[in-house]
Amino acid sequence: MELNEYQSQAARSDQRPLGTPDDLLIPLLGLAGEVGSLLSEYKKRARDGEGHQRFNEQAKEEFGDILWYLANLAAKSGIALEDIAQTNLAKVQGRWLQDRTSPRYFDEAFPEAEQLPRTFEVTFDFDTSTGRSKVAITRDGAAVGNLLTDNSYVEDGYRFHDAYHFTFAALLGWSPVTRRNLKRKRKSKPMVDEVEDGGRGWVIEEGIAALAFAYAGEHGFFELTQRVDAALLKVVRILTQTVEVKVRSPKEWEHAIVTGSRIFKNLLDNNGGRLSLNLEDRSIAYLPPIAGG
Repeated sequence: MELNEYQSQAARSDQRPLGTPDDLLIPLLGLAGEVGSLLSEYKKRARDGEGHQRFNEQAKEEFGDILWYLANLAAKSGIALEDIAQTNLAKVQGRWLQDRTSPRYFDEAFPEAEQLPRTFEVTFDFDTSTGRSKVAITRDGAAVGNLLTDNSYVEDGYRFHDAYHFTFAALLGWSPVTRRNLKRKRKSKPMVDEVEDGGRGWVIEEGIAALAFAYAGEHGFFELTQRVDAALLKVVRILTQTVEVKVRSPKEWEHAIVTGSRIFKNLLDNNGGRLSLNLEDRSIAYLPPIAGG
């Protein structure tokens, strides 16, 4: 039976059609009640084990009642049950199954001078020429971006936060901040330069990096987990819905946030080091500082 056909037939037994008193409240309460009944059956199975011989039969009935109330609420909200199923599948596939989306690069159609380098290495070191120790990032001896401090009253290591930007570049093929710092903005197409590589893009990415850093700090920089709360991934989706990286899946973002946080922690623990980026295979690795460098 098709889901929409079930929804249509289930509506024929509705005792509180749309427009009657409590037409939405009754199925809402019914849904909550049936979920409670299902929990009660699971409790019995957990307690009695194989002794609860009618579990499958009872659970099947509770599942059916839950489905009826769900179909009823959806119909009264003007939503087809099949649309709900399709939307949910797309959501969970993006969250758990979609390892890599296309395209690999967002700048493949641009001149090489406007492309993010496909493989490169950067070094995080310190500069004390101003009398205050600041993180200096270099590539082949040339400065990348500005000297950085924590920009905080409390020393928290944020001076190494470019780890997130480089990770986003390597794993997602997207980083307006890295593109700016490497002087790889796509100026041959003014609108792309303005919309994707300009100030708004920088702010979006800096915001995501700051959120990821704060979240990682509360979760041990992912030493014991590889999961990011769905709520944070939803914020990322909202922030990026107007720019090219919107095609990246929640799972890709989760991987980027976890990896960037671990890279950051390596830099912090070792007081610097090197990052090796490979956009071709979407990878980034931490390397220790060169001895005597």
